[in-house]
Amino acid sequence: MYTGKTLFAQIMDFLPWSTFHRIVARYGGDHRIRIFRCTEQFRILAFAQLTYRESLRDIEACLSAQASKLYHMGISGSISRSTLADANESRDWRIYADFAQRLIAQARRLYAGEDLGVDLSNTVYALDSTTIDLCLSVFPWAPFREAKAAVKVHTLLNSVYHPK
Repeated sequence: MYTGKTLFAQIMDFLPWSTFHRIVARYGGDHRIRIFRCTEQFRILAFAQLTYRESLRDIEACLSAQASKLYHMGISGSISRSTLADANESRDWRIYADFAQRLIAQARRLYAGEDLGVDLSNTVYALDSTTIDLCLSVFPWAPFREAKAAVKVHTLLNSVYHPK
């Protein structure tokens, strides 16, 4: 029984897909790709992020558990771990970085006049970091401990408060 769009599909409708397609074309992300396009990869990665999936195996299991609803989420069919891993390895990361910058710019415009709830006269910075564990045999360039590899990701958020 069809009851309408899934919540995930409704969230995806807010994204500027024409901008995403322009960015994909700029970097040739879908060149010679027939089945698993960048748009579908983005949807799967966004779903994984929103549902706190921790690995490709976890993403695959979660998506296959609701295989009948994938079409309504904008995903053409079940995706294997190897297909997702190959896409993650071969696609240009700048596609997603540029799209993220576009979304950040859009969010800044939308919330520029919002009150932060505190009286600040300068720019506010929030700095966070996280360590992503990697397999040392696959990533020998990223030694972290004697038998472990990892990369550290630093995130800096800034917000300018404009008093009224």
